[in-house]
Amino acid sequence: MDEAAPLLLFDSGLGGLTVLEEVRRQLPQAPVIYAADNGGLPYGTKTEAEVAARVCGLLGRMSERFRPRLICIACNTASTIALGMVRDVLAVPVVGTVPAIKPAAEQTRSGVIGLLGTAATIRQPYVDRLEAEFAVGKVLLRHGAGELVGAAEAKLRGLPVDARVIARAVAGLREQPRGAEIDTVVLACTHFPLLAEELGQAFGPGVALIHGAAGIARRIVHLTAGQPFRRLQPDLALFTRADAGLDLARPALQRYGLERVEVL
Repeated sequence: MDEAAPLLLFDSGLGGLTVLEEVRRQLPQAPVIYAADNGGLPYGTKTEAEVAARVCGLLGRMSERFRPRLICIACNTASTIALGMVRDVLAVPVVGTVPAIKPAAEQTRSGVIGLLGTAATIRQPYVDRLEAEFAVGKVLLRHGAGELVGAAEAKLRGLPVDARVIARAVAGLREQPRGAEIDTVVLACTHFPLLAEELGQAFGPGVALIHGAAGIARRIVHLTAGQPFRRLQPDLALFTRADAGLDLARPALQRYGLERVEVL
């Protein structure tokens, strides 16, 4: 194993930085490439075929160019749609991101769980299977809150978060039958933990917000156990499109240890 081979974290945008934060805590010595497909953002409004083709194509190109030791698809939408296909075509370990339904089911006291994701994520059979396996006897209420992706991207760039977007996401769960009983909410998009403060205030103090970033990082640690790491150059943020938002994002990227920025 090349000790300078990076971990490649991939997302449609900057939401996967929430996963990178956990990876930094557990593997601070690991070289990282963070790849954001801002040219394809948002994924949640695309068809399954569009997402699968885009993710497989981009990760194939990046794998060939950067030779990562492991790829993490730090995006719930991409993972629930394309994880199996990516694993089939790439000869590198691939870690996905799935909604944290299991820990939510273990934690809930009321038995009513909310799930916020993109429209594409909440309709996936993968989510149905997770519910059937881990949330038996519980009520899982789902809401497609794709607007939160844009709000999270804006917040990272230092722009204000529209309180109406937060309110609509919360109402999308609360206004469903038994929605008032929700005490645990799964943030089934890596962008959404960036809005944990706003969502927590809107749901109220009796509601726990759960996401899977720490578990994903632990899986990466397990798969790379015993491997040597050496960072030969500053870590890289890679984008698929040049736009004005990249300059606004640079301070946030630097806070996450991404000193270099390139466009694929």
